[in-house]
Amino acid sequence: MTREERNQLIEQYAEGYGEVAAALKGFPEKDLVAHPIPGKWSAREIVHHLADSETNSAIRLRKLLTEPYPVVQAYDQALYAVLLRYNTRDHADALEMFRTARTTTHQLLTVMTDEDWTRAGWHAEHGLYTATVWLQIYAVHAHNHAAQIRRLREALDR
Repeated sequence: MTREERNQLIEQYAEGYGEVAAALKGFPEKDLVAHPIPGKWSAREIVHHLADSETNSAIRLRKLLTEPYPVVQAYDQALYAVLLRYNTRDHADALEMFRTARTTTHQLLTVMTDEDWTRAGWHAEHGLYTATVWLQIYAVHAHNHAAQIRRLREALDR
């Protein structure tokens, strides 16, 4: 990956929170827990997922940057949604947690050296896991969920 490509992904990562916040703007409160698309999360569940995913991803990157042979643990996101009762808890603090974790991680991304980008660990499910792979995954993650929130809203408006 070139430095320019990496910088574009870093910028996309930085814009992720704004995309999610924009998708949630004006979302009817009563519909935040609705499941208008069978088998898909509600908007509230997506926000809680983003908070948990972002905090996990923040730790993953920090492990890659600081540990000599980091092992990156996997987690069951569907199990999180059920056992952590995503749809029964208010999402405002989760949204703030997502924003804060993403902001502080973005600060790290902007000061990483070329050597930092080559650091690697081992992901329990996916094998070799580098900081570059991390960025490729998380640069689009929030955007994908913002699009999912928009699809939920469209389904509710039908």
